[in-house]
Amino acid sequence: QVQLVESGGGLVQAGGSLRLSCAASGTIFNIAHMGWYRQGPGMQRELVATISSSGKTNYADSVTGRSTVSRDVGLNTVSLEMNSLKAEDTAVYYCNLNGRSQFRQKVNVDYWGQGTQVTVSS
Repeated sequence: QVQLVESGGGLVQAGGSLRLSCAASGTIFNIAHMGWYRQGPGMQRELVATISSSGKTNYADSVTGRSTVSRDVGLNTVSLEMNSLKAEDTAVYYCNLNGRSQFRQKVNVDYWGQGTQVTVSS
């Protein structure tokens, strides 16, 4: 089983910064990418940023230029730094890992953390 544990959420003032971290544990291999998604009130879950095993990054337009996603491949951790936070960044942030936990799996699957609340006050 794959477990993803997030940390770093909380209440932040508009214009401030935050850093989210996620640690993956369990039997994990063939990781294609790790990253972050978020779900705001009344919204669908959306991509924030991902980083592949080769280090290629992908950001949502809404966070491009003020966010950095990073990964420690050896430790299976992924972090997200966001600056210039806005009220619309308020959401539950979910860690994501795309990989496999069993050798008989033929395709990768998405694993999710429990989520961490980020609230930006204006």
